[in-house]
Amino acid sequence: MQDSLEETIGHRFRRPELFIEALTHKSYAFEKGARRHNERLEFLGDSVLAAVTAHRLFDQHPLEDEGRLSKMKAALVSRPTLTRWARKIGIGPHLKLGSGEEATGGRERSSILANAVEALIGAVYLDGGFKAAFGMVEGWLEEETAGLEEADYKSRLQEIVQKRHKAPPDYKMLRTMGPDHDKTFDVRVQFGSRVLGTGHGKSKKEAEQAAARDALEKLIQQ
Repeated sequence: MQDSLEETIGHRFRRPELFIEALTHKSYAFEKGARRHNERLEFLGDSVLAAVTAHRLFDQHPLEDEGRLSKMKAALVSRPTLTRWARKIGIGPHLKLGSGEEATGGRERSSILANAVEALIGAVYLDGGFKAAFGMVEGWLEEETAGLEEADYKSRLQEIVQKRHKAPPDYKMLRTMGPDHDKTFDVRVQFGSRVLGTGHGKSKKEAEQAAARDALEKLIQQ
């Protein structure tokens, strides 16, 4: 079973004792009289996860300010996110639990699952360094960040333009085409006489969002 989880996370442990420790709940350690359980690794993994997440958000979102980056980071390292990761990689069956936790559904308890994921991140970090931890977490972050990407590009563009110029951008309808039941819209977003972006859509709202997205992409390239 160890091999299957290592394959799933993409890391082969050179120090298998770290892997075992990451999967050992304190209830099992206390029951068996063992010295080690995963709480210390959980502490370490929490910090490693925060660093990896902050690093990736900083690189991937050059236009976002500290406030929004902080909100995105908080969502990505939250217990619900960690619990989803734990279930996706199937960590539950690998856990070493005491008989009491086993009998009361500990393998599905969100707190135990989330803590075990953090411990696993800490173990990978100690075993393979930051690069190994980053590699394991990066794929999870890719999926979760995609879910956080808001479709409301207009709001994001307005925040940026208003912050820079103390006024919002304007949206201008360029043209509409097609019959009433199948219209398409072309929209331009601008600030003063400067065109920021253009967009096309099946509704005015969709076209404005597309124009705002185009403007954001152009701002990133500047």
